[in-house]
Formats: sequence, structure tokens, C-alpha cells
Amino acid sequence: MNLILSINRISEGYLILTTGLSIVFSALLLLVLFFKYGLPLLLYSYKMITKKRVAQIEKQPVNNNEEFTGEIAAAISTAIHLYLNDNHDNENAVLTIKQARKMYSPWSSKFYTVHSRL
Repeated sequence: MNLILSINRISEGYLILTTGLSIVFSALLLLVLFFKYGLPLLLYSYKMITKKRVAQIEKQPVNNNEEFTGEIAAAISTAIHLYLNDNHDNENAVLTIKQARKMYSPWSSKFYTVHSRL
């Protein structure tokens, strides 16, 4: 009887082993197929979409504004740079910890609970 139970346990172990290995290797196979065929297809479609957008942007006429000079562009870029880099204040890194004063309460005193009065 014990021999039959041990054979059944061994066969269940092999079943679990083969199921696990088949799941792992099928997932690896799917990853290989995706990286070999799916990713180049996605990159090709992305390249075609961006080419269409670049072609649409190049077709639009450029409006030259005579009043917009390099000095104005430099002032705008400097203001943006200062705004983005000045978000955080430089504060002192010294921490001051003040001890909180605890209120005395006879209800929480261990002296009255541990010692009995005679």
C-alpha cells in the first residue's frame, strides 16, 4: 500500500514538474517571438507615424516676426531657466528638537498600582 502511495506522489511530482517547465518555456518562447518579430514591427510603425508628422510640420509655413529678436529669446529662456531651478529653497539643515512636556496623571502612575498601601 505504501509503495502505491509513493508511486502516486512521484507521478504527481513529475506532473507538476512538466507543467511548470512547459509554462516557463512557453513564456520564454513567446518573449523570443515578440522581441524577434513584434518589436521590429512596432518600431517600423512608429517610424512611419513620425515621418508623416514631420512631413505635416514641414508643410506649414513659418511666420517670421520682425519684432522677436535674439535678445527677447535669451530673456525668455533665462526666465524659464531661473523659474525651473528656483523651485526649492535652500534651508538650514540643522534640526532643533524640543522635548514636549508631559502632563502628570495619577491614573498612569505605576507607583500606585504596584505598591499597596498599608
